[in-house]
Amino acid sequence: MRRLIYLSACLSLTLFTACHGRQAHDPVPDPAKTYPFTHGDSLIQGTIADPAILNPVLASDSASFAVTGLVFNSLLRYDKNLNLEGELAERWEVSPDGKLITFHLRKNITFHDGQPLTAADVQFTLETYLNPKVKTAYRSNYTSISKFKALDALTFRVWYQEPFAPALQSLAGMSILPKHLLADKDINTADAFNNHPIGSGPYVFKSWKRAEAVTLESNPHYFEGRPGLQRLIFRIIPDMSVQYLELQNGALDTMDLTPSQFNREGNQPAFLQRFNKYRYLAPQYTYLGFNLKNPLFQDIRVRRAIGLAINRQALVDSVLEGLGTVGTGPYTPSSWAYPTDARTLPFDPAAAKQLLMEAGFTYTPDGRLQKNGKSVAFTILTNQGNLNREQTATIIQAQLKAIGMDVQIRIIAWSSLLSEFINKRKFDALIMGWSLAQDPDLFDIWHSSKTGEFEFNHVSYVNPQVDALLVEGRRTFDPARRIAVYRQVHALIAADLPYIFLYVPDSLVTVHRRVLGIKVEKAGISYNFIKWFVPREFQKYPEQIQ
Repeated sequence: MRRLIYLSACLSLTLFTACHGRQAHDPVPDPAKTYPFTHGDSLIQGTIADPAILNPVLASDSASFAVTGLVFNSLLRYDKNLNLEGELAERWEVSPDGKLITFHLRKNITFHDGQPLTAADVQFTLETYLNPKVKTAYRSNYTSISKFKALDALTFRVWYQEPFAPALQSLAGMSILPKHLLADKDINTADAFNNHPIGSGPYVFKSWKRAEAVTLESNPHYFEGRPGLQRLIFRIIPDMSVQYLELQNGALDTMDLTPSQFNREGNQPAFLQRFNKYRYLAPQYTYLGFNLKNPLFQDIRVRRAIGLAINRQALVDSVLEGLGTVGTGPYTPSSWAYPTDARTLPFDPAAAKQLLMEAGFTYTPDGRLQKNGKSVAFTILTNQGNLNREQTATIIQAQLKAIGMDVQIRIIAWSSLLSEFINKRKFDALIMGWSLAQDPDLFDIWHSSKTGEFEFNHVSYVNPQVDALLVEGRRTFDPARRIAVYRQVHALIAADLPYIFLYVPDSLVTVHRRVLGIKVEKAGISYNFIKWFVPREFQKYPEQIQ
């Protein structure tokens, strides 16, 4: 289940409907009937962000992984129940001490250019991740490896220096690159590949019109069989309200819904006649993160005061319309590491003001917070198009004004926010979110060694006790001990408040009812994406069948 739902954008509504002559109100299959699996049709998805790059080694954002997760394969993946299963590997063995893993690859796997995928490509990919010159955020997932080798064309072996509990998860996240195309290239600047990737996955890259759309087509030679949907188009539409209009007008087939769209417009009979709605838990959360290099936020009393001033339950009730829960720390309720007794700061503006005064701040007669004669002011950044985050920023701005803080909001296009502000650490505070892996190893986000450019500890959090626990969690295989370790991590980070953990939103997705094969499981809905299909008589774009 490395895969996400994938959507795209390259045509305006006027051009799209004019070229294809489609009506917004298409017929849909009878839910009481059974239809045979078939191939064809397009699925057009709305997404708010343009991918940053289409090389999975270099990517760090969900928009990029939505595409690369379909173009590339890994050795392993997650099934519908979030258990690891083979993808490129048909089987594997782990030694009793956990230090040796041997993978046996499937036969006759090819890249999209027809070249065979072998253990040499797996070895090359791992060499790439471990190359210190490669700008990847994932190197630490593989630094415990002492040796690795392609034993023959279909056998790959990895030796670890010491037991490494998330070994299989980290290898499941390693998308295999084609050695024959990249062996003599600087992967950081290999634009021809990074913008036009060639993998072995169920979909073949066709085009990327920046800020408009990414188009993929089904791989007729895929080892699990040709996917049901012939073409995927990710339409980049930064405004979710505009996305919803495009959905209603027939120019989109699927999108993530806002809580309001899910609860209100999405409950109208006309909507439900054409679209199915899906709601499920996902390992994701939204946070207000502080740049801990900023002197204002280095005092934990300031961070705690901000936490006390933010009414997180009100955010869940208003922004999420009840479709989520209050955040308590770096793990979410869907994780086996989540502490059942987790608590959050209460909403207590009076206590926030008292704490700030204890920290040496004073209030002017008109209620402005200041220190040494200087008003307290900072800017919150968030990404364009995410209505939940924009609304959250506005509410937080008002709540912090109530304790005297002057907060400005700046909404920035995703690609610029990532490259010019987050990666370069040029921010005061951020409202962002994380989508987490199944294993609770959070080394890449919270360890103090991961504060460099392009790495994930962008708030520059340092706590030696957390560092030690994160290392211990990687070295023990005992489930009970790992739970104890990660619950300590949760408690320590929640107490340190490098983030204000705001809320855990439910996943809210809609898909046109002509698309069949969708089943909600523990893994969500995209785990079996290659089995989604549209019956022949309901295909909207049958001319695209090849």
